[in-house]
Amino acid sequence: MRIAIIGAGGVGGYFGARLAAAGDEVTFVARGRHLAAIRERGLTVRSPLGDLRVPSEAVVPTVSDLEAPDLVMVAVKLWDTEDVARQLAPLAESGTAVVSFQNGVQKDTELRRHLPAESVLGGVGYISAFIEEPGVVVHNGTLQRLVFGEYDRKESPRARHFLDRCLAAGVDAEISGDIERTIWEKFVFLVGLSGTTSAVRQPIGVVRGNPGSRDLLRDVMREVVAVGRAKGVDLDPGFADDRLAFCDTLPATMTSSMHNDLLRGNRLELGWLSGAVADLGAELAVATPRNRAIADILAPCALGDPAATGGADVSAAGGASR
Repeated sequence: MRIAIIGAGGVGGYFGARLAAAGDEVTFVARGRHLAAIRERGLTVRSPLGDLRVPSEAVVPTVSDLEAPDLVMVAVKLWDTEDVARQLAPLAESGTAVVSFQNGVQKDTELRRHLPAESVLGGVGYISAFIEEPGVVVHNGTLQRLVFGEYDRKESPRARHFLDRCLAAGVDAEISGDIERTIWEKFVFLVGLSGTTSAVRQPIGVVRGNPGSRDLLRDVMREVVAVGRAKGVDLDPGFADDRLAFCDTLPATMTSSMHNDLLRGNRLELGWLSGAVADLGAELAVATPRNRAIADILAPCALGDPAATGGADVSAAGGASR
């Protein structure tokens, strides 16, 4: 399969390298110091499941350099979605499938504003991975999972083909029969993890271990469930409690990509996470005081402060996704 990866960070770099190692024709679109390092030394992925190296010729600087891929995986930070969608329009109009493994629930709406709706599959990724240095991606743990599917809930040949290629690459993958609900289910957990670890500035073990911050975590996720249900998504009313129990199984040191970005002085995806929940809640007349408070608390840091840490992200893809 000819696959293009837009963003060679934690998500795109890891899964793209796995697919390339399995024999697929994978091309990465990267930028900045990350692009320069990959062009010089190739892309290195360090993983408990086996290290990988992608040759330098597998990276290009722009979408216009791609040669008619069968499928494009979008793995950039959310603020780059509109720009990427516009660049992908000629490919999508020619039949290329597009699947985003970004965070958030608004990503595919943004893609479909610029691309043919039928070209877009829904997707979610589960992994802890980040750019350790330009040209090097590190995978933490063994979780590496992709779930994707068509919005019409039918199993299409292209989704099946991509699933086969993922499985051949050793990636834990499946097709979802209700990808919109799958995306929202991840969103519930993601907003809870990112919002609380960032606001408290501590890993999940500290957050869940204190009665006050544990209540905050539960309430944040309950608000996401309420907003999703108000939008017509088939979420179980008690799903937040299910996710809280799941949080109790996580390593105590686990944190979120937004917390990592906050500590590094990078720009935050706040407006697409707790900020999005608060904004959607206002539109739907659903109360979201906990998410609004987190959005307001972190607002001064939303655009980042690279000077505080000596530099910003080295690629459009940024860091980890969970």
